[in-house]
Amino acid sequence: MSSNLQQQIWTERYLASGDNYLFGEHPNTYLTQHINRFKPGQRVLCIADGEGRNSVWLAKQRLSVTAVEISNVAVDKAKRLADKHQVHIDYQCGDVLSKEWFEQQITTQYDWVVAIFVQFADPQTREKLFTLMKQLTRPGGGLIVQGYTPKQLEYKTGGPSALENLYTEEMMRSLLAGWQIDELVEYEEVVDEGAGHRGLSALMGVIAIKV
Repeated sequence: MSSNLQQQIWTERYLASGDNYLFGEHPNTYLTQHINRFKPGQRVLCIADGEGRNSVWLAKQRLSVTAVEISNVAVDKAKRLADKHQVHIDYQCGDVLSKEWFEQQITTQYDWVVAIFVQFADPQTREKLFTLMKQLTRPGGGLIVQGYTPKQLEYKTGGPSALENLYTEEMMRSLLAGWQIDELVEYEEVVDEGAGHRGLSALMGVIAIKV
């Protein structure tokens, strides 16, 4: 799927939610469960951050946060959420897979790269995305990833409808080959994240460290 089509689809979804936040204003539970991983002042990059719920929470932990999102509507809503919580975030509207965005970032290395429900990518695009995220992580830094597993197709409570976009353990270990995987868990949990993610869900959480 082209980046222009991705932008159009997500912009329409965020516009349809009006003044509400499609995935709610509260941060992702898996992310908050690992609060002890973060140290004040660390640099964090949020990939496909949406309307800002996760980047705002990270900034409230006294982290230096950069967030990138393809939809300008979502970025505007994220900025309003940041203002509401009185935190500063470097919001960027752009396509993380574009050459232009990557060239602006390549000299920057982050302590953490966070990718929560970033499952818009087919296998080829996903490999490119993970390569990019790994390059932007400093040695000793880490990735925090959450997504849906194939069983999510049974629940239909959020996430992509394409099987190839869902995470498996084999896939994740292949994408993170050469990294230290501190945690890779598959579990089921009731999710309540706005209208976009609600109900019993089949989830995967991953924390991997660049060695």
